[in-house]
Parts: sequence; C-alpha cells; structure tokens
Amino acid sequence: MDTNRIAELLEPFLNDSRHLIKNCHSERSEESRFGSHATLSQLQLENISTYIDLLLHWNARINLTAIRQPEEIVTRHFGESLFAARHLFPREALRRERTTWGPPPKPALSGAEAAVQAEPNSAQSVIDLGSGAGFPGMPIKIWAPEITLTLIESNQKKATFLREVTRALTLTNINVFSGRAEHYSTSSAQVVILRAVERFESMLQTATNLVAPGGRLALLISEGQLAAAQSLTPTFTWTSPMPIAQSSSRILLIGIREASR
Repeated sequence: MDTNRIAELLEPFLNDSRHLIKNCHSERSEESRFGSHATLSQLQLENISTYIDLLLHWNARINLTAIRQPEEIVTRHFGESLFAARHLFPREALRRERTTWGPPPKPALSGAEAAVQAEPNSAQSVIDLGSGAGFPGMPIKIWAPEITLTLIESNQKKATFLREVTRALTLTNINVFSGRAEHYSTSSAQVVILRAVERFESMLQTATNLVAPGGRLALLISEGQLAAAQSLTPTFTWTSPMPIAQSSSRILLIGIREASR
C-alpha cells in the first residue's frame, strides 16, 4: 500500500487535538488538553505497508480479520493501535514541541494522569493479551521499538502469522506465546494491553494479574464496557476515558496498579 496514503489515513489518530478538546471530559491528560502532532518515519510507514500486504495474503487462508479493505485496515486496526501507542509512550519531541508552542499553564493532574504522563522507561516490558492478528501490540512495537513485547495468542495459526510478521519486519525483542493467557506465568509486565477480546470480564481479570505493581493496564474498549472495567479492577486508579478518533463509542482507558507495600 502507498506509504503516503497510509500517513494520510493515520493523521487523525496522531493529531487529534480538535477531536479531543471538543469531546473529552473535563479531566483530561496534558496531551489531550493541548493536543499533539506526531509523524511516522518512512521506515515505520514501510513496515506498516509490508504488514498490510502480509495480513491480506494470510487472510486469504486463515481468518485473521473480518476487515478486507486495506484502507479500513489502516484506520480500524493501525489507527486505534497507534492512538494507544502515543498515549502510552509519548515522544520527548512532542513535549519539547509543546514547550515551543507555549501552551497555557497546565492544570494539576490527578495521580493516575500524572503517572500515565510520566516519561516511560526506555525498555519497558509490554504484554498484548489476545493479540490475534497483532493489534495493538505490533503497531505499538513499530511506534516504540525500544520496548520488549510479548504477544499472547492461543490460536496456533495466528501465532505463526505473528512470528512471520516479526521476521518480515526484522523486529527484535518480541516473544510470541502460543497458549492461553491463563497459562502464561513467565513474568508480569509494566504495560498490559487488552483489545477486542471474547469473554471480556474474564480476560480482564487475567490481564490485571499480569500487570506489575505500579504498572499500567491499557484497555481499548467500547463505552459500554467502561463501568465493568472500572468496577472489576479495585486495585487500579483510572484516568478519564479518551475517545478514539473516527469512532462514536470506542475509548482508550489507562489504569495504574497500586504499588506493592
């Protein structure tokens, strides 16, 4: 797929200041209040293009995604994934750029919002639970190549596809666990991500157990799942939900797990 077109389609997810200022609740993160603009490098765009080609090729043989049109794959899968990526792993360049702009004095952030906005460790461990065709984990890795990523996917054919994408994009520090999430006990992670999984409430409990103390849990869910997510996670402090660009009901919700005492 043409990389210029990919960049154009992803722009609303990487530069969403007007969308967020218009639609977010009053308690918003610093990035949401002032907006941000991010761009992908040519290599990142080429990796996304290669990923799409592989996805379409494999999708003809195994059911990786019900979405068949390349442009919709970009917006529905890569857009949502990269929206989460830039909130979880904000770039220092964006912070410097905001300083140059001279935004109005920032309001005090809640404890959870401050933790989310803190500059992340350059080598954070990330688990994508129920990765499927690799979303959102693989696009997050493309965005932040310094992370160590574990993709948990019980379907063997999908797990094979994930390994093929890893090889094709020559990405490192990626582990594909081809088993049930309940059986993954290797280690916890500083960031755990959950998106579009079956048995949401059950998988949410599994996800919380994989978050290290003081770590973050990121949920890409519908607004209808918000109440359940918050009520089932008493050891987490949640930021305000962030509406995802080009969606009427999809949100990003980030929670901080209590540190061990």
